[in-house]
Amino acid sequence: MTADTDTREMRDTTKSRQQDGPGGLWDSVKKAAFVIGSGILLLAAFGNSLTWHLQKVWGASGDFWQKQWTRLYTTFDGHDQALFYFGTMLVPTVVFWGTNALLMIVDLTAKPSFITRYRIQQDKNNPVDPAKLRNAVKTVVFNHVFISGPMVVTSYHLMSLWGEPCGPELPTFHWALIELGAFALLEEVFFYYSHRLFHQPSLYKTYHKQHHEWTAPIGIVCIYAHPLEHMLSNMLPVALGPVLLGSHLSTTCLWYCLALISTTVSHCGYHLPFLPSPEFHDFHHLRFNQCFGVLGILDRLHGTDSKFRQTKQYERHTLLTSLTPLTESIPDQPKKGQ
Repeated sequence: MTADTDTREMRDTTKSRQQDGPGGLWDSVKKAAFVIGSGILLLAAFGNSLTWHLQKVWGASGDFWQKQWTRLYTTFDGHDQALFYFGTMLVPTVVFWGTNALLMIVDLTAKPSFITRYRIQQDKNNPVDPAKLRNAVKTVVFNHVFISGPMVVTSYHLMSLWGEPCGPELPTFHWALIELGAFALLEEVFFYYSHRLFHQPSLYKTYHKQHHEWTAPIGIVCIYAHPLEHMLSNMLPVALGPVLLGSHLSTTCLWYCLALISTTVSHCGYHLPFLPSPEFHDFHHLRFNQCFGVLGILDRLHGTDSKFRQTKQYERHTLLTSLTPLTESIPDQPKKGQ
């Protein structure tokens, strides 16, 4: 990027920070606590009703899953640490690289057309620059092995201090569901604020600018970042929930896989049918100073999605339930002179 681009990004970031609201940071924190506290109360209120009915659906196959877990648990014969690493390292790694391998084939070849027609920024990565992709993959592998790996090892030792992360009994369905909801809320809070912190001018140029080299992101760049940012803003918000709740390996493994798939989809650059909309985070890469969170709760609270909500991308930020790309059903405004 040019010096002018850097200056524009920092100016926009500073302006966005100044528009947080009349109460500044403390006012924002109080609002966030109110929203999240309300969410926890709702979870408690519906914990014995909605989740009870879901548990009945799960119950028919509950014995099946418990038997599979018992078989796996017996296979490792008390080697809980190895079992934990199998579930939190190997399984999520296969999910992450399997998903992104398919996406990289599409990105490199710009084929097949029945996928590329759903590209969000249609004039970018068509196809992706191979040299730029190779550089991103090297960084991702480094972060995966030397940052994510040690953090998972640390998580195991912390969780073992106050629980049994590889216990012989699976958690109930409704408890696993409540835990996943809590994980998502914790991730929203810690990712939003850590992400905004890395957008401060003093930190952006040194750390976060690397991630924003991709103004039109692709799936693999979801963890293309400076190692410090990957540790504090990518891994910590995801790992914190299972550690604090002392979760079972089965829930932790499922959460890691869901988090990796979610961040891959949000960076993939394609708004595909029946998948979560990536428009929100794609817009963040395009504009830098909007849409910092995951769920969008804190962005709405702090007004950091105000510009996004005035765009065509916001109109397209929905679940696509047809085969017609949203760039066709909700086209951009014609440019002046066209």
